[in-house]
Amino acid sequence: MRLLLDEHYVREIAELLRDLGHDVVSVSERPDLKGLFDEDIFRQARAERRAILTENWADFGRLFERAAADGTTHYGIVFTSRRRLPRGRATIGLYVRVLDEFLHRHPADDALASSFRWLPDRNA
Repeated sequence: MRLLLDEHYVREIAELLRDLGHDVVSVSERPDLKGLFDEDIFRQARAERRAILTENWADFGRLFERAAADGTTHYGIVFTSRRRLPRGRATIGLYVRVLDEFLHRHPADDALASSFRWLPDRNA
């Protein structure tokens, strides 16, 4: 699975996951993605065959529902929440571990095709 980290996540997570062999990029390291609306991020992720990691359920949940209603295929959305998986400098390693395990369990580009998951999941 190829993954795009939404702007909420520090670029170090993407860098460390790439060091582990994963195809992961972060909005924060891509000038072409910084400041885009969520709909544009969603569209770009589809074009690059990437799932999106975000904690923005309100907006990306709405985009997910719209894609389902329109029959638009995408490569999935992975949601986190601050309660279940807090973000911060002290949790970068936790994110890398959880995402590394998740990406190993779902290696195919289309593993989450037109679906979503919450992390950490019961297997993380």
